[in-house]
Amino acid sequence: MNLGWLLSQVEHVYATEIAAALAPLGLGSRGYCVLASALGTDLTQTQLAALVGVDKTTMVVTVDELERLGLAERRRSSTDRRAHVIAVTEAGEHKVADGQAIIERVQNEVLSSLPETEREAFLSGLTRLLAGRLSEPVACSPPLRRREPRG
Repeated sequence: MNLGWLLSQVEHVYATEIAAALAPLGLGSRGYCVLASALGTDLTQTQLAALVGVDKTTMVVTVDELERLGLAERRRSSTDRRAHVIAVTEAGEHKVADGQAIIERVQNEVLSSLPETEREAFLSGLTRLLAGRLSEPVACSPPLRRREPRG
C-alpha cells in the first residue's frame, strides 16, 4: 500500500464531500475556513492567509467576498493602528456555527464506515503523526504547494 496515495485520495474525496455539504450555506470551503479561523481572534489578513494556507491574493479576494456577504469586516487592530484585522460579524458567527454542524455530520457519516473500535484509533494515529514525525514539512526544491485546508 502507498501511504501518500491513500492519504491523498481520502483527503480529496473528503474535501469534496465537505464542499458539497457547505454549498447550501452560500459559502465555499475556503470562506468557511477563513471565517472559522478568524472567529474570536485578532488576526490580520496576512496571518490568516498563512494559517489557512492560501496566498495573499486569494485571501484578499476571499475577505472581499466575506465582506460583501456581510459575514466579516476589516477593522483596525487594537494593538497596531497600521494593521487591519478580520472580524467575523454576527451573521458570520451563525454561518460558522452552521458550518461546524455540517462538518461534524459529514465527519460522523464518513467515520461510520469504520467499525466503532477503529474510529478512535484511526483519529488518534493521524493526530500522533501530525504531532510527531509529520509535524513540519521538510525542505525540498522546488517547494511543494500546500493544499488549502477544507473544513
